[in-house]
Amino acid sequence: MQSYTIGQAARLLGVSPDTARRWADAGRVPTHRDDTGRRLIDGKDLAAFSVELAGSGGDEGGASYTSARNAFPGIVTAIKLGDVAAQVDIQAGPHRLVSLLTREAVEELGLEVGMEATARVKSTNVHIDRA
Repeated sequence: MQSYTIGQAARLLGVSPDTARRWADAGRVPTHRDDTGRRLIDGKDLAAFSVELAGSGGDEGGASYTSARNAFPGIVTAIKLGDVAAQVDIQAGPHRLVSLLTREAVEELGLEVGMEATARVKSTNVHIDRA
């Protein structure tokens, strides 16, 4: 399972590292320490928290998100696999993006819930790049 530093989590949530640190200190998102003492957040915990945060409707971090160059870095929050097709949900700050793609593409990218990914939007198509 992929883990994220406080700074990486902040970037994915669209807030400052200080805001992410305060949330961790308050126990809103669970953390653990690695061998060097850095605080880390498990990808699945960060994915769940990002969905909760987006659902709260509030912009607690004060940061706004933009679609500059139509790239939305975020975290994979859900994957639904069918026989041929798949649906991948990415939470990019306050934005939830949903991409329908082939199951083969999801498997080739090795996408999992909690993994960092970037949704790229062109017209009505959303493409996913693995980070």
